[in-house]
Amino acid sequence: MKTNCLVALLAGGLLLAGAASAQEKKIKRSDLPLAVEKTVVAQSAGATIRGFSAEKEKGQTLYEVAMTVNGHSKDVSMAADGSIVEIEEQVALDSLAPVVKAGLQTKAGKGKILKVESLTKKDKLVAYEAQVDTNGKKSEVQVGPDGKPLDHEE
Repeated sequence: MKTNCLVALLAGGLLLAGAASAQEKKIKRSDLPLAVEKTVVAQSAGATIRGFSAEKEKGQTLYEVAMTVNGHSKDVSMAADGSIVEIEEQVALDSLAPVVKAGLQTKAGKGKILKVESLTKKDKLVAYEAQVDTNGKKSEVQVGPDGKPLDHEE
């Protein structure tokens, strides 16, 4: 019986360790590859850098810089070669086209929209993502640039 418990605990610990390694890990600026550092310098001009992180996604290490630009958040994800994979930038709900605002509110249902970000990949706006609070439970919803539901989450 004790052996079974020990095996179960070890297996559970390994599963948790595997799950944790797939998550973002805070890193120092000095840990960035040179190509990523060059992109950070270009992207962060006039911004306040809040921090750096790295995460493995589909076998590839992605680096992210979190910044504040003109009072709003902007996160830039980059591959090790410095190429930009994705930009998430906070936008004011009131600045969105009415169809986008309506689409987000429809997806949010009775929830309150707390924050909206534009998602850009390969220099193309692919979605808007809203953080929603529904009775104290936080979630995210996405719509396309046209305000319509997406076929898949970006």
